[in-house]
Amino acid sequence: MASKTYSERAKTHPSPVAQRLFELMETKKTNLCASVDVKTTSEFLSLIDKLGPYICLVKTHIDIIDDYSYEGTIEPLIELSKKHKFMIFEDRKFADIGNTVKSQYSGGAYKIAKWSDITNAHGVTGAGIVAGLKEAAKETTDEPRGLLMLAELSSKGSLAYGEYTKQTVEIAKSDKEFVIGFIAQKDMGGQDEGFDWIIMTPGVGLDDKGDALGQQYRTVNEVISTGTDIIIVGRGLFGKGRDPTVEGQRYRDAGWNAYLTKTGQN
Repeated sequence: MASKTYSERAKTHPSPVAQRLFELMETKKTNLCASVDVKTTSEFLSLIDKLGPYICLVKTHIDIIDDYSYEGTIEPLIELSKKHKFMIFEDRKFADIGNTVKSQYSGGAYKIAKWSDITNAHGVTGAGIVAGLKEAAKETTDEPRGLLMLAELSSKGSLAYGEYTKQTVEIAKSDKEFVIGFIAQKDMGGQDEGFDWIIMTPGVGLDDKGDALGQQYRTVNEVISTGTDIIIVGRGLFGKGRDPTVEGQRYRDAGWNAYLTKTGQN
């Protein structure tokens, strides 16, 4: 039996963030998320401008940008998101008690809740992290926000598996509207209980099998066939002298074709 299309899922999903993301993916015909981890604002914005036409999401680690400022880094990023019609995912990986993450998400130098459509969190501190982040979002902006839980990681030797993953899924079930899915390597179930989790998977490569620091890569077809909705690609798009325009198109096409096959449209 073929899987549901993004359009079908958009119609029934309880989260406005997930609805918007599914609709955008269907319109742009892309399930590619670009992970843009660079150290200067100029390179960051330049890469995103080149990759923008091919992506549904940009994933940021905003705290590694040396010359970060809200006006100089975030405001142009928001303009690029409007120009190219993609959403923003700050890969913050919150991992503290509810009260602390509430302040980290809404305030400080980065004010993530103000500009990032989606963020993520570890389940290690329990369900309070979901409540704290949701409160921060509601108090910061009228725009809908979504949270991903980190169920599995792509790095070698990761401790996020087995019982940890299972309990993280249980924490995600505490809020059907705010928690939209997982960073994971495969489908996390929940359909029989009425959950439609979005699965975003890092460690996807068309060429490389890994790096010297423990990252392991899987192919696009492999991850989509095991339940991934959005492929997260970083260095494969712009590392080692690669042309982001060429690679953006290549990964977008690979991801979309794998989706069409999975949903019986190919």
